[in-house]
Amino acid sequence: MPRHPDAQVAVITPTQLDPRRRHYLTDLYRSLTLQSIPFEWVIAPNGPDADPAVIPSLIANDPRVRIRPRPKPGAAPARNLALNDVTAPYTCFVDDDDLLPPDSLAVRYHRAVETGLGWVAGWSADLHLDGTLSTWVCPTPVGRHEPGDVWTYWPSPASKPPLGHTMLLARTELARACGGHGGLWKGEDYVYVMSISGRSAGELLPVVTYHYRDHEHQMTEDTAYRDVDELAARTFAFLQGESERALRRAGANATEGLASAGRS
Repeated sequence: MPRHPDAQVAVITPTQLDPRRRHYLTDLYRSLTLQSIPFEWVIAPNGPDADPAVIPSLIANDPRVRIRPRPKPGAAPARNLALNDVTAPYTCFVDDDDLLPPDSLAVRYHRAVETGLGWVAGWSADLHLDGTLSTWVCPTPVGRHEPGDVWTYWPSPASKPPLGHTMLLARTELARACGGHGGLWKGEDYVYVMSISGRSAGELLPVVTYHYRDHEHQMTEDTAYRDVDELAARTFAFLQGESERALRRAGANATEGLASAGRS
């Protein structure tokens, strides 16, 4: 595995290299070149039609880039297996049609290092066709959150999850330890959010660190996306977050009980 000793953050991007949205990958690359800290970028083409040869040479020849194709489809396994190639201490996930503002990696990375937290997130903003931005103020409030607390801002699986997975920058060891994005074929990002925020304290910054491109070829814009499987994935992640929190609280109570017994 080639190493990038200067990289502070790894960016992982799964892609089907869909010709209708493939040009967005170059836009993402340009936004990465504007970042102010060293990074490495693992691109994970997935599916039988995701031919890595169509990736522009501008991207493919950049020494910070590694291309790891998988002939089988699936964003979740593509993201998870891309973690095998990460050498940077922190990792974030970016979709192939979105953008990062210039301070995106630095503001989250420096805050994570300063605080020692397992994850730091920033707000996401929708990037509209006319170039305007509208910030999504997520249900999770700005500030520090103890392990399991993010789940408390998710009232039910029927509602939108309290934090987006692309908003998170996490310690690479935490991303690996929590099992990545699970094995779901959709909604795997909900699992990742509950795993990361359930196992480590983190912080949400009042700063936009992600630009979610709003366009007609978004998978989530398809009328068939919000089906019974997507709701089942939300329910799975919701119950996972609930269980993570309950187990952690039970463990804390047990530890406190042992400490009290020792003092008596």
